[in-house]
Amino acid sequence: MNKPTPTFFPSGALDHAFAGIGAGVVSVLCMHPLDLLKIKFQVATDNPKGDVGRAIWNSLKEIKETQGWRGLYRGVGPNIAGNASSWGLYFLFYNMLKTRTSGGDPNYKMSPGSYLLCSAEASAVTAVMTNPIWVVKVRMFTTRPDDPNAYRSLTHGFRSIYQTEGLAGLYRGTSLALFGVSNGALQFTCYEELKRWGFERKRRQFAKVGREWTPGDDKLSNTAYTIMSGASKLIALTLTYPYQVVRSRIQNNATAHLYPTIRVCVKRTWQEEGIRGFYRGLGTNLVRVLPGTCVTFVVYENLAWLLRMTAVRRDQKRAALSALDTRF
Repeated sequence: MNKPTPTFFPSGALDHAFAGIGAGVVSVLCMHPLDLLKIKFQVATDNPKGDVGRAIWNSLKEIKETQGWRGLYRGVGPNIAGNASSWGLYFLFYNMLKTRTSGGDPNYKMSPGSYLLCSAEASAVTAVMTNPIWVVKVRMFTTRPDDPNAYRSLTHGFRSIYQTEGLAGLYRGTSLALFGVSNGALQFTCYEELKRWGFERKRRQFAKVGREWTPGDDKLSNTAYTIMSGASKLIALTLTYPYQVVRSRIQNNATAHLYPTIRVCVKRTWQEEGIRGFYRGLGTNLVRVLPGTCVTFVVYENLAWLLRMTAVRRDQKRAALSALDTRF
């Protein structure tokens, strides 16, 4: 078996978890206003005016005029907590599962089915653990700061929901979140296959010109990561988007009387809005999610590579010092 790649933290899974947390934070800070609009469009029942671009611009302008810049970043705390913890936990579990499947061999070639299974398992665990954060996030996004029932913070939201709805309130929509596992599983299966193709192509190019492969070369270009992550997300999102609309509607306090259960929500949405109702906010979501996904994966891959290189240099330095001590 090949020698394992050096890790910055005690395990490679922790390296990936740290990179995931960093990527989640950067992504939220860049894309939060569009994430706010996505939720607002999902829970709305009237059609937005104009095309997608105009609807986004008008909505952002309205929030800025009525609530100021702070309105555009309302709920940023829960969003950071949700994204950072989700990506951190996901990459932690995902890489632990991949390591178990490969036996720790960095050159072991996993099948698409194995990627799909590891991704689905990691997504399911992460979805259950972070669902309470997303419930608070949706409700903060869909209320005004001056609303007497609005949550002031993430902890205030947790406390309020637990006091009024019990533990079940914090896990409202969990079954739909678990259904959404298919989104992440499809996305990562596509992404891993595209990334494998990219590295194989790069290794062939190195072999063709007789160039030696070093740890520093274990990275694709940011352009490649952008294209690969965008393409994989587009495929997965188009196939699984309807569940997000249903989840947002049953988690939203303002529409709880209209959509008390998943079955009622699906039936009512179909009867009143047709298939278009299940894709409400998709345009905004694509505008928000595709750049957000690309930012997340580019930051994640660069942070993961930086941690690997730091570990490699640290081990080389230790080896050099050890050799020097032996010599003298």
